[in-house]
Amino acid sequence: MNENTPAIGIDLGTTFSAIAKLDLSGTVMTLMNAEGDRITPSVALFEGGQAIVGKEALKAISTEANSIALCAKRDMGSKVFHQAIENKQYPPEVIEAFILNKLRKDAEAQVGPFSKVVITVPAYFDEVRRKATQDAGYMAGFEVLDIINEPTAAALAFGYQHGMLGQNSAPENILVYDLGGGTFDVTIMRVCGNEFTTLATDGDVQLGGFDWDNRLVDLVADRFVSDFYADPREDVCARGKLWRECEDAKRTLSSRSKATITCDYQGLSKRVEITREEFEQLTQDLLDRTRFTTVQTLQASGLQWEEISRVLLVGGSSRMPMVREMLRQVSGREPDTGASADEAVAMGAAIHAGHLISLSAGNPPSFKIRNVNSHSLGVIGMDPATRLPRVGVLIPRNTKLPVRVRRNFKTQKANQKSLLVQIAEGESSSPDNCTFIGCCKVPHFPPNLPAGTAVHVTFEYSPDGRLKVDVQIPDANTEISQEFTRENNLSKTLLDGWRSYISGEEPTDYQ
Repeated sequence: MNENTPAIGIDLGTTFSAIAKLDLSGTVMTLMNAEGDRITPSVALFEGGQAIVGKEALKAISTEANSIALCAKRDMGSKVFHQAIENKQYPPEVIEAFILNKLRKDAEAQVGPFSKVVITVPAYFDEVRRKATQDAGYMAGFEVLDIINEPTAAALAFGYQHGMLGQNSAPENILVYDLGGGTFDVTIMRVCGNEFTTLATDGDVQLGGFDWDNRLVDLVADRFVSDFYADPREDVCARGKLWRECEDAKRTLSSRSKATITCDYQGLSKRVEITREEFEQLTQDLLDRTRFTTVQTLQASGLQWEEISRVLLVGGSSRMPMVREMLRQVSGREPDTGASADEAVAMGAAIHAGHLISLSAGNPPSFKIRNVNSHSLGVIGMDPATRLPRVGVLIPRNTKLPVRVRRNFKTQKANQKSLLVQIAEGESSSPDNCTFIGCCKVPHFPPNLPAGTAVHVTFEYSPDGRLKVDVQIPDANTEISQEFTRENNLSKTLLDGWRSYISGEEPTDYQ
């Protein structure tokens, strides 16, 4: 690793983010932000088109909620953030870029200028969300070396802390349970010496500690309405203030048996006491969703519980006692809390960044990572029997990456002028139950081709979960490598403009 090239990893979280560095001695550590904290709230307060990110933005949620972007990671893959800010619609990846830019500036104050980073994503992020995350990194002035799954990064940090990297240790099967502020992942990994192989992964990008918070918000607000016939949720600032109270109470209930939440609205005030037992009953269905996914992922891996040597807890929300008790019951073993729930993912990303920089310098690999895809990928075509649209799967979920797969289709009419390859992710044969992620347009077909002409569509899926599509017409001896156009991602022109505006960095030949 070049001494002038810091190895930087970033955990871009829904509610909190962290940045870590791997130094020349092989020591990995999280870096403090300008406020002296190791984690930064993933919150942006907009003032005149500029963003204040972090603790100060979070403090303003009770007074300036209309100017605040919260949980933008949940909207990744959408065209715009779910609410207008200062009467402007921001793409969620732009909001994420402001957050990343804050992390970059704070880190550069300690380690000097850098550009190469690894950014983590939930294992269950689809292709469009992964591309949007890379775009956010680009707009923040980075060269994104790789996108790595959060559970994989946590497993790397675990291997580092236990001295497993580069050692010929006995194979272990690890279950990584990652419950963050806004997303949930569970991944089964086999760690054998310096090889980290994902066996199966599943998750929910709309489930996290934020949902536990909102159950408390609704509980307190409903009791306030019952007493005063006024609803604090109807005012965004009052709701923001109540949410902060509830989030704090949730954390209190992880260490104490009861907590008190105060709600002030329209000159009225109410104090609600809630016990840990009441909170756990209130959110039991949320926990059950993670339990179901955990058991389902274990089944997909082909393993039994007795073959799992460790259950590794990651993500701040995994600190809730109900999570640990559920995992004890379902796995029959004590969950491992050796890795820092808040910092492990960023540390693993930094380790991976150092690995990639070392490889680029011509050094032998110190470890190997083998991931799987979290969603089936396919092409929307016409079923010849029913004449209804159907998804033809090319790459089933939990396929080891990288992978290159070809599927044969046929044209529907003679002298067809062009072809539109529509790409979907999901586990259903019906396009209506899958996510349309984009298309590959092939204009200017060779002339005079008969109906039923063979068309070969090739998907090349890389380890970071990014997709390339090629189309071949063997009868015409034509192969067309066409850019895959994603449904909601920003154009290169917009990306370049935002990069200059947010980070002050010049555009590059980024794709």
